[in-house]
Amino acid sequence: MTATVSTRRPRRTARLRPRVLEIVWLTLVWVLLWGTFTPLSIVGGVVVAIAVIGAFRFPPAEAHLPLRPLRLVGLVVYLAYDIVVSGAEVSWQTLRYGPAARGAVFEVPLLSSSDRVVTVIANALSLSPGAMALQIDHAHGLWFVYALGPRDEAGVERSRRRTMDMQRRVLAALGTPEELAAAERLLAEGRR
Repeated sequence: MTATVSTRRPRRTARLRPRVLEIVWLTLVWVLLWGTFTPLSIVGGVVVAIAVIGAFRFPPAEAHLPLRPLRLVGLVVYLAYDIVVSGAEVSWQTLRYGPAARGAVFEVPLLSSSDRVVTVIANALSLSPGAMALQIDHAHGLWFVYALGPRDEAGVERSRRRTMDMQRRVLAALGTPEELAAAERLLAEGRR
């Protein structure tokens, strides 16, 4: 008895569903940008969305990011907290030191190799005032971060720990089990 391999193409609805969702999303963005919810802005949004999708065909994502809702809520709450705390720290640095405020550039191990997760990590870090991802070096598994405020090695180390904590939180919310295991191994090696 021989096994037969099905070479059927995916159903048309399965292929069109992501495109329809993209059109709906882009139309919503268009309507929100115009600030009016009229039939003309909706039709215009659909036309622009179809034109954008037709002009810029992106390959389908290789795999979906796992989504852990409770961890994602925790990440959003942490981001809100971090924005408030970082904003206060940047304000204090500016008021206390003015133009003499110092910053530091330091390297941090990259805990994920997924471009999508690394993008979320870099954007989450850059959301908080006073910190920014400068360069991501996939070849060496490093990224370079700028932080406003560290005036000594202890301050740099605090900023490095905050950056690692942000990576861990994003990975806990959006990382694959393999990435989480690899990150834990890397962190354990770094503590030795």
